[in-house]
Amino acid sequence: MIKIGLTGWGDHPSIYRSNAAKRDRLFDYSGHFPIVEVDTSFYAIPSVQNIEKWIFETPDTFQFIVKAYQGMTGHLRDDNPYETRNDMFEAFRQCAQAFQKENKLAMILVQFPPWFDCAAKNVQYLRYIKQQLVDFPIAIEFRNQTWYSKERRQETLRFLRELGTIHTVCDEPQAGVGSVPFVLEATSKKALVRIHGRNVFGWRNSGSTENWREVRFLYDYNEDELTDLAEKIKKLESQCQEVYVLFNNNSGHHAAKNAKTLQQMLRIDYEGLSPKQLDLFEGEF
Repeated sequence: MIKIGLTGWGDHPSIYRSNAAKRDRLFDYSGHFPIVEVDTSFYAIPSVQNIEKWIFETPDTFQFIVKAYQGMTGHLRDDNPYETRNDMFEAFRQCAQAFQKENKLAMILVQFPPWFDCAAKNVQYLRYIKQQLVDFPIAIEFRNQTWYSKERRQETLRFLRELGTIHTVCDEPQAGVGSVPFVLEATSKKALVRIHGRNVFGWRNSGSTENWREVRFLYDYNEDELTDLAEKIKKLESQCQEVYVLFNNNSGHHAAKNAKTLQQMLRIDYEGLSPKQLDLFEGEF
């Protein structure tokens, strides 16, 4: 089974009803895709009240991929709002449990920064993450090439299997040590594919300009590229039970269009989505 979605539901104009209020965007989104990444949880752990609202607004079969809080992954540069590390992980566990008890947690995405390299202390930290989130499915995303070097690649994949964690396959620009290759390997019954675009210039210059986030994920996949991705995702599906695919190339609002095209190429028709109110002149994707 292949499930396709986007990172976040708040910035995809082509899938919202023309008369819909901002608060209705998740409902509209869930009329098109069966999964979504909760990316806001990276910046602040959401309240249980907000989570219950999101759960209520989505169909029974809809699932959330919850991104780990930045204080858990080494990204946080400001003061940690939690008094202790245990307090931080406990707050995140409560967040994840709110999704899980309603059978709406697909997985927790733990995305590490580019400076998180393949070193003994970081291997130990991965074990710590697993220990702290032992009751939840965990997807690991690396952003440092050393995990996939010729000498370490198979060791990395074997380690993820031993931990019982999900390997995140990334399609992204190949722009030095802070990017990872497309490694088509599943390490669990689930696999995650995150599609970041192929904007090499934007990837290399991240943080150097005020609008670097807009440039970094500015990319529109062409038909040949999506056809190639479709074939690779089908191969990945043969290795596991479920493949989750997330498009993150949304600086120019290309993610929804590319995701819809991939869905058509794979001949997938999702059932159990929210009802859509079709506009008379509804735009094409």
